[in-house]
Order: sequence, then C-alpha cells, then structure tokens
Amino acid sequence: MENNLNHLLKKGLTTNYQENKLLIQEILTDNEDLTTREFYFHEKKNIPIVGFYIDGLVNTTIVASVIDSFIYQAPKLLTEMDFTTLSKNLPEKINKHILHTHNVKLISKAQEAIDAILTGDSIFIIDKCDQAILVSTRGWSERAVSEPQTEQVVIGPRDGFTENLRTNTALVRRRIKDPLFSIKSTIVGKSTKTIINIAYHRGVVKDGLVDEVMKRLNNIEIDGIIDSGYIGELIEDTPFSPFTTVQSTERPDKVAASILEGRVAIFVDNSPFVLIVPAYFWQFLQASDDYYSRYITGTFFRIIRYFAFIISLVLSSIYVMLVSFHQEMIPTALALTIASGRDVVPFPVLLEALIMELSFELMREAGLRMPKPVGQAVSIVGSLVIGQAAVQAGLVSPFMVIVVAITGIASFVIPNYAASFSIRLIRFPLLIASGTLGLLGFAVVFTLITIHALSLRSFGEAYLSPASPFQPTDQKDTIIRMPWWSMDRLPHLANKKKRASNSQRPEPPKNNNKEDDSKS
Repeated sequence: MENNLNHLLKKGLTTNYQENKLLIQEILTDNEDLTTREFYFHEKKNIPIVGFYIDGLVNTTIVASVIDSFIYQAPKLLTEMDFTTLSKNLPEKINKHILHTHNVKLISKAQEAIDAILTGDSIFIIDKCDQAILVSTRGWSERAVSEPQTEQVVIGPRDGFTENLRTNTALVRRRIKDPLFSIKSTIVGKSTKTIINIAYHRGVVKDGLVDEVMKRLNNIEIDGIIDSGYIGELIEDTPFSPFTTVQSTERPDKVAASILEGRVAIFVDNSPFVLIVPAYFWQFLQASDDYYSRYITGTFFRIIRYFAFIISLVLSSIYVMLVSFHQEMIPTALALTIASGRDVVPFPVLLEALIMELSFELMREAGLRMPKPVGQAVSIVGSLVIGQAAVQAGLVSPFMVIVVAITGIASFVIPNYAASFSIRLIRFPLLIASGTLGLLGFAVVFTLITIHALSLRSFGEAYLSPASPFQPTDQKDTIIRMPWWSMDRLPHLANKKKRASNSQRPEPPKNNNKEDDSKS
C-alpha cells in the first residue's frame, strides 16, 4: 500500500480533468473530512472545476469568496478570450486577474497538492489545465494568546506562546524590529510534516551556530513531531545526561532576550514551547522578574534561588549522612532531639528518607495530573494528613518530615521545570550514597556529578560557562544581576560585543542653588 501511495504522489497533473480528480481522491481515500466542491464556472462553455479542502482546517469564508470569484468573475475573462488557446495559461491568468486579492500559487505535482490540502489550503483543478491553483485558506480554531502557565511573573509581560507557529514568531518579531532578525524554515517528520522555524540575529549570532542547528534538524528522520520536546531530545549534545542542555520556554520576552544575546530559537508548529540553544546551567535558575525589577531586588531573589537549589540537592542527603554515620558532627542538644524522635521508628534513616521522598513525589505527581481544582486540594491535604499520620504511627520521625518538606519546597523555587526535574533525579543517587557510605559516598557522588557537569557541552559551548571556563565580563549576570547601565557588553557567546554605549549611569541634575542665590 505504501509503495502504491508513493507512486501516486510522484505523479504530475495532466490536462485530463477526470484523471486529476480521481488521482486526488484515490490518494486521500477514506477521509470523511475531505470536502470536494465540483461546479462549472462558465455555464455556456461548460468548463468544470473541482476544489478540494479539509473541513475544519480551512476558513470557509475564504473558500466561499474564491468560489464566488470563479463563478462571477471568471466568465468575463473567458468571454474576451478563446478558451482553446487560453487553457494552458488559464491558471496564471486567473491568478493575476481574478484571485489577485488572495495568496495563490500554481502547482503541477500530486505531492504538492496533497501537502497543501493536508495543511489547510485549498486546491482547484480546471479542465484541460495541467496546473492546479493553490489558495491559502488556513483558518482552524486556535487558542488565544494568554499568560504563560509554567513561567508566571509578578512584573513583566503577560503574553505567552500558543500552538500556532506564525503567531509565536510574530510575538517575537514585535519585540525585535531589526532587519537583521531572521527566520529560517524546515520541515521534519515523514507523517506529520511539522514546520520548524529557527530565529536568530544575523549581527549577533556566532559564526557556524545557525548552520549547526540546521544540520541537526535536517538529520532528524522520524515519522512524526508532535511537540518541541521531540526536537529537544533529538538535537541535544548529551542524551544520557540528567541535565538538560536545551532550554524551553513559553515566554516571548525570554526568547527575544536570548536572541539578542546571540542564541538561536527553535519554533515548532503546534507547540507553545520554544527551544533556545545553546543553554547554560545558570539560565535555568534565572527568572524574567530579575530583569524587570530593580537590580538589588533581582539579585536578592536570584541568590535565594541558588540557595534553594543547594537545599533541594543536598539537604536530605546531608541529614541522612549525619544521622547514620556522623552523629558527632551534630550539636548534642539537636542530636538528642533527633534521637528521641526516632525512638519508635522501625526503619533505618536511609529507608525512611526514601519512603518520604517517594511519597512526596507521588503526591506531587497526583496533584499535577488530577483536575486543577481537585489537584491542589489533594497535594496540600494529602501532604498534611499523610505526614501527620506517619509521625503518629511511628513510621517516620518529625525531623524527617521537616527535611523532606523543606527539600520539596526548595525545588519549587527553581523557575524552570526541566531544571527542577533534573535536580529531583540527581537527589536520589546522592541520598543512596550518603546513606550507605556516609561522607565518603556523598563526596564521591557529588564530585562525579560536578565532573560530569563540567564536561557537558551545549552546541559546542561549555555548559557551566561563564563560571567554567571563567569569563570575567559575564559575571555581571550570572549569580548576581548588575544594573543595566553597567552591563554594556554582550555575553562572550555573541559575535558582537557591545550592548550599549558607556556612561549611562543615571545621575541627579546638577545643583544650581548657588547660581540662583547669586542672581537674587
């Protein structure tokens, strides 16, 4: 069947009207939503024409307008000209004189016709013409631009990407009104034929980066691309790493800022998440609010996030390590309190921690997957009830509940979901190593994770840059956020170095009191 379909798709359109019509119908057989509109657009000369489109993918108003143009305007053209001599050039004449207000293209291959129909365009085939008229009639229902759900801000723009590719690129184009801002296109997916756009700034992007992105996209051979997550997994440098080296976001302002810093944005049709490459680890701990509030406020909350990252990663491991192997490192009063809380607990500390961590992840996943009004109640009430019941039953100690709760809350502070998920995964090897080998196990696993992170690359760039390798000029926007008037240089990733002119530090107006006093 597939070989027969490929054979039909390779065929070209002929001057035989019935043959062209049957070719389209045979390729798209058994499709209830395929609409066929057959009519005569010149009654006296009986010139038949047939239109094909998919119901639900087209704007029916545009289709009706095109058909009206054929019926009421085309006869005038044919009255003035002889149809027998005009038949070869008729589609071109109709394009120029009748459908000039529409987006029209002439096609001559069956593959082109099928691709157009399945993407929401309409095809019109005229008798004795070996070219079909493709009219852009796309008009399916889509979600309106709304506030992003995963990256909400207190201060900043509230618009987010949708599932429409052209709407998403327009949201970024509104922010970068520069002729050097460019968008390239490619198609990936044998069955889905998903349109992918890459956006970049020609004056800032590093040489070779755009070519590398296009090369990786064109090397993808897969039957379908449903979401940008497919693309991120197929183009990343290290597929077996727990760290994500491709950043995804649904915020147009974040994409625009990244493009102005020399990065490349990858837009995938039908996905509200845009990919940004290359990505540094520090980007996942930075929020849009950092740049829209005053630099002192932005720096403070960014440091809070770094502390939250450390707490989420190592707090439970350190607690298990100290209670299991290194009680002498705990202050005496605190050690006695912990010991009294563990008197009735029948499990070792490591097993107790694993039970609580897995229970917390279970409740978080349940709250996420259930309907939103119910999910919040389940996650909050479930945590309180189960935690309290577990303590009263003597299954876990109160200190363990506190440690796991603080660890879970700290993971919520991380603004990027992919980064928080990576930390949740890394926490378990650290926990097991700390509970079995103590300080030695913790140190070995933590060192291995650090070495692995140092070795990572994202499209050729060091994952921990600008910390390693150290870039002095980029430290103004890594752990802290310096004021905008001091960040006059772009990151080392960019091909262009200057961001703004010097001496933009704001100052109060000069004091002219002495001059005023002398005049008085």
